[in-house]
Amino acid sequence: ILFSTLVFGPACGFILGSVCTKFYVDFIFIDTSKLSITPDDPRWIGAWWAGFLLCGALLFFSALLMFGFPHSLPAREVDEGAESEQVMLPPALSQEYETPKPSNGVVLIHEPANSPTCCQQLRVIPKVTKHLLSNPVFTCIILAACMEIAVVAGFAAFLGKYLEQQFNLTTTSATQLLGMTAIPCACLGIFMGGLLVKKLNLSALGAIRMAMLVNLISTACYVSFLFLGCNTGPVAGVTVSYGNETINVGEKPEAQCISHCNCFTSSISPVCGSNGVTYLSACFAGCSRTGKTQTASNILQNLTGCACISSESGPATVTTGKCPMPGCQEVFLIFLCVICVCSLVGAMAQTPSVIVLIRTVSPELKSYALGLLFLLLRLI
Repeated sequence: ILFSTLVFGPACGFILGSVCTKFYVDFIFIDTSKLSITPDDPRWIGAWWAGFLLCGALLFFSALLMFGFPHSLPAREVDEGAESEQVMLPPALSQEYETPKPSNGVVLIHEPANSPTCCQQLRVIPKVTKHLLSNPVFTCIILAACMEIAVVAGFAAFLGKYLEQQFNLTTTSATQLLGMTAIPCACLGIFMGGLLVKKLNLSALGAIRMAMLVNLISTACYVSFLFLGCNTGPVAGVTVSYGNETINVGEKPEAQCISHCNCFTSSISPVCGSNGVTYLSACFAGCSRTGKTQTASNILQNLTGCACISSESGPATVTTGKCPMPGCQEVFLIFLCVICVCSLVGAMAQTPSVIVLIRTVSPELKSYALGLLFLLLRLI
């Protein structure tokens, strides 16, 4: 339940992030009603900084609630039967470090008369940390968790841009779709993983086997992404020629219709011509006239007089963005279903991994082991 609820944070973050990108980056200082671009335009930059301010405020106020926790939790009867199910334990700590504090499980130096001082507690931490990291099972599980989080973090950071480029989506719609599909599926997967461990009454070895199985299945699903995607489509001067000339790789597109233009490939802002061909920019389409069209929300530029576009198929005009490809919507739906399955199956390994982690350490070190796990997850 704990790990499942933790997933709702990123889900809300993706949705709030998509809301922030609908506002222009400088909307506080400029009049956005006079902008000539919309969020659908490749040149649009959303208010990326708003999320940091919002998250900082939420973290500050939630941290205030932490002061309400008591100094120590109330003692309870220890179930010896439950604690006896310890497997793969390394040689036990010496008696100096084995004495647990009944209230909250923090390892303390054994002092019958007086409670230990702060310095005495700090002296124990390096020795206990060395003891935990010398446990090969514990160390391998932590390293595996760190590698998995690293992959997920990189995947999540670039997935929005990948969807934007590969499936011709806007940044806003890409982040919204991720927040409403993949993240809830991961939440469900975490809950299902814990439920299976409980219903099947898996031992530590069984939990490891389950984690390995679902990770292998999830990896196979991710490999399928290599075969899911939309074709680039015709791009003038890159994949198709302007006329009959041959295009050499790495050369600047040249054509008679843009011979009088000073176009630069260093600044690419794709536009879609009325002939269904994508151009690197309006300059590469040979557009010479700019008009303005008033819409309900913005003033849009209407680029006309594009010399590189044949007027036989209609007005020689371009619109911002790449030309849509037929069948791309269906491929994206398949991609969305696969990523939901990957998130669900991969997240099912979360609870078994934590259970194995707890069962590989001494009972009095469980709290510190989990703390060390989260510390290394964020550090590595």
